[in-house]
Amino acid sequence: MPSYEFYALTDTGRVRTNNEDAVAVHEAAGLVLLADGMGGYNAGEVAAVMAIEQVGAELARWLEAPGGRSASPAEVRERLDACVEQANHAILGASLSDPQYEGMGTTLVAGVFIPSGGRLVLGHVGDSRCYRLRRGSLEQLTRDHSWLQEQMDAGLLTPEEAARTGMRNLVTRALGVEPVAPLEVNEFTVEPGDLYLLCSDGLTDLMTHEELAELARQPLPLAEKASRMVALANALGGRDNISVVLAQAAGDALPAEARRGGLVSRLLRGNS
Repeated sequence: MPSYEFYALTDTGRVRTNNEDAVAVHEAAGLVLLADGMGGYNAGEVAAVMAIEQVGAELARWLEAPGGRSASPAEVRERLDACVEQANHAILGASLSDPQYEGMGTTLVAGVFIPSGGRLVLGHVGDSRCYRLRRGSLEQLTRDHSWLQEQMDAGLLTPEEAARTGMRNLVTRALGVEPVAPLEVNEFTVEPGDLYLLCSDGLTDLMTHEELAELARQPLPLAEKASRMVALANALGGRDNISVVLAQAAGDALPAEARRGGLVSRLLRGNS
């Protein structure tokens, strides 16, 4: 039964004047949350905070109760889905009833680490992501709910063409936009030493997969690792808010060959 260490960090970036991302860690519940809001002036921030607070409060309370601590992954999936549905209705209701919040919405990625059996229940809506670093290899576990992803799925754009387009932020699914916002939920086995990274697109839009993998592989405390990720995104322009949540399963350290690199260090020095 793995134990976990968690760390969360959010940053406004170098261009935006306010932060419409929100993050939360409920350590006792094994629950991590990240949201990236959108909408008019400050409305995206309101939507993101509503999602994080409503899902976090309800789900953490249930997970920390005796029934939640002994719940099966299937029961956790069901409760997560119900909490996200409630948050969607609340955000949509606020958007419809208050003109200053009209059109607001938010992405959400939520992870529940279940102690018994070492399982992760992972749900997401929108294009905020979760990655897993295992034995030095970084893998994206979520699939973006976005126009770009749909174009790539249909064979109309290559990943290289998608990276150059100016339509990166068009999400096809978000909380608070429609009466129903389907939550995509998947389940994964956690292995000792796994590192899980939740992040907003303010991080991933500005660096390559290999740059992100190199940062994730560094044998550093989670706080420093998160800080370096945010620093690189800012060094590369910081065009959006940048948020990171890290969850580390206790276990063996990375093999020495997985730690080698230097590209990120050169980028940070060159852009500081």
